[in-house]
Amino acid sequence: MNYKNSVKQIILPIVLALVLVGGYLLGKASAPSREGTAGNRLFIYPQTNKIDALLNLIEEEYVDTINKNELVESLIPEILKNLDPHTVYIPAEDLQEANQELEGNFGGIGVQFSMQDDTVMVISVVSGGPSEKLGIIPGDRIIKVNDSLIAGVGLGSDKVVGMLRGDMGTKVKVGVLRRDRPELIDFEITRGSIPVYSVDVSYMITDSIGYIKVSRFGRNTYQEFLTALARLKAYNCQSLVVDLRGNSGGYLDIAISMTNEFLNKGDLIVYTEGKSSPRQDVFANGLGSCRDIRLTVLIDEFSASASEIFAGAIQDNDRGLLVGRRSFGKGLVQQQIALPDGSAIRLTVARYFTPSGRGIQKPYENGVEDYHLDILSRFEHGEFYEADSIEFDKSLEFSTVNGRRVFGGGGVMPDVFVPRDTTAFSDYYFEIRDKGVLYQYALKYADDNRIQLQRFETAEALKTHLDQQALIEDMVRFAGSQGVEFNTNDFNRSKRLMEVELKAYIARNILDNDGFYPIIGGIDEVLKMAIQEIQAGHDILEFSESEK
Repeated sequence: MNYKNSVKQIILPIVLALVLVGGYLLGKASAPSREGTAGNRLFIYPQTNKIDALLNLIEEEYVDTINKNELVESLIPEILKNLDPHTVYIPAEDLQEANQELEGNFGGIGVQFSMQDDTVMVISVVSGGPSEKLGIIPGDRIIKVNDSLIAGVGLGSDKVVGMLRGDMGTKVKVGVLRRDRPELIDFEITRGSIPVYSVDVSYMITDSIGYIKVSRFGRNTYQEFLTALARLKAYNCQSLVVDLRGNSGGYLDIAISMTNEFLNKGDLIVYTEGKSSPRQDVFANGLGSCRDIRLTVLIDEFSASASEIFAGAIQDNDRGLLVGRRSFGKGLVQQQIALPDGSAIRLTVARYFTPSGRGIQKPYENGVEDYHLDILSRFEHGEFYEADSIEFDKSLEFSTVNGRRVFGGGGVMPDVFVPRDTTAFSDYYFEIRDKGVLYQYALKYADDNRIQLQRFETAEALKTHLDQQALIEDMVRFAGSQGVEFNTNDFNRSKRLMEVELKAYIARNILDNDGFYPIIGGIDEVLKMAIQEIQAGHDILEFSESEK
């Protein structure tokens, strides 16, 4: 038994009971004093800070030695979880990693890798990054880091990332094995600033329809978005699809800047309000570069927070069409507050509301666990497959600029609902997917044929080449070698799905996201519906008339 942990398990509930329930009263004397016998003591501490007094009491008088700092670290999350699901404590040692995803860069060597046969294989290198400058190329295997063997020793990806990342300017040694070289190649890499991109891809779907995938709202997202827009406009983009599926949010001001690009002067984008934060309205300034472009926004159950600000503003102003499924439902605004020891609290300070007055936040009164299981509950109630299974609170009905009915209280409902497509699923497909067979085969194929495949500069050209290869048959043989038993009926049902995913994974290994998304879009039912609506000329005003 871990004695230290056992003591903590005993003490922590006591601390919580005293602090949160208030069943222990402390006196107001200016200094600690004792009265009575050893079996009947009364400890009196200043009332100014009950928590400090209690912790001091435990530290001084508890029967065993207690690490006060560890007790505090355990106590803070327990207090905060009684507020709301998004007020969180971030320990000092985790803060840098927590901020990196949104800040737009980190210190590293500039490679994207995958684990193949318990070995790190470089998939791509950051253009102009430290690794590319030294000559590391896709297909290289990283065998050693700082003289420590990392191949064949069971290291997970997170552990490898921790070894390769570090402060900018620091050095790391790597030993690399290359296909045409029998010996290890040693590199000493000076870590640099590695960008974290939040615009995953942008490309023209048709001659007039452009597509931009935004994965988060980070520090550099707005500039990335403008760059992508400029590139698409150069190709005569007249209708734009902004894909926010899976985008869990980020910085509020970045979402506002992006939304401003599409709205007219004076259009309300969002307003926030809290107990200590008076209402603040944010309006479009009329200087956006895309006020005349037709807009369609894709959302799903994992689109949250800043994504919902963007989608809600577009919908409430009747500016564009929303396609997909109901969004997550996070309408709370957090402010990150630094603590003296380098840790931080992300504290909810306000709620945000869409232009119509909708509160997007879903209920959380039943606790954090139920809150995070809401997505599963939606699935079990059939919401991913039937729009009619969604019940809206009629007391939370609002109106868009053109008078369409919309509802608050739990996410943004799209104008065009698209159910999850499960028609191609089968047990054979699930086993291949869950065992990583598709991905591993694609990785192997791309690596074995890298020189030939790198001749193709576009996803379209690469796909045309892959269409002529016997990929699916070879993949089935590979799956058999991995213990996946072939099933004819299941194979026929899932063949098209597996073929497209396989080609998309191969393309990702060669052209990164510029290869993956244009190919996987061929089986993306939400994207296909958006294209269909655009080509049919169904702008938002038609929906406004039918839904009044």
